Amino acid sequence: MQYNESEFLIETVVPEDELIISRTDLQGIITYANETFCEISGYEEDELIGKSHNIVRHPDMPSAAFADLWDKMKNKKQWIGIVKNLRKDKGYYWVKAIISGVYKNGELVEYKSLRTPISYEEKLQHQKLYDKMRQENGEKIRKVIYE
Repeated sequence: MQYNESEFLIETVVPEDELIISRTDLQGIITYANETFCEISGYEEDELIGKSHNIVRHPDMPSAAFADLWDKMKNKKQWIGIVKNLRKDKGYYWVKAIISGVYKNGELVEYKSLRTPISYEEKLQHQKLYDKMRQENGEKIRKVIYE
């Protein structure tokens, strides 16, 4: 998929009073998306349900962040982290994500994710951190040139 770099410069700010909620099956396929998730991501509910949660994975996110997430899930721990997500229109939004397993009778049945807004300072800090992580891991990093 080819993107125009300018498309990645349009941010949607998550309102302070909003909570983004989704659930996935054990393979990461979305089974539930609340109205706020749909609104902020730019997708209709039927465009999200049945799709991999990677549909909102922004290319700026380092693979190491998701490796850590899955390591925590395999060890029945909660993962808390800052995530830059990709909107349907190729814009983006930043959130603090809290992801955990959902267990019934001691058996893992699904994953739930709660996401809240973060401050501008946290966005800057994590963008720089993620750029550094991607560079150190040999992953592509975006370059924005101002003239």
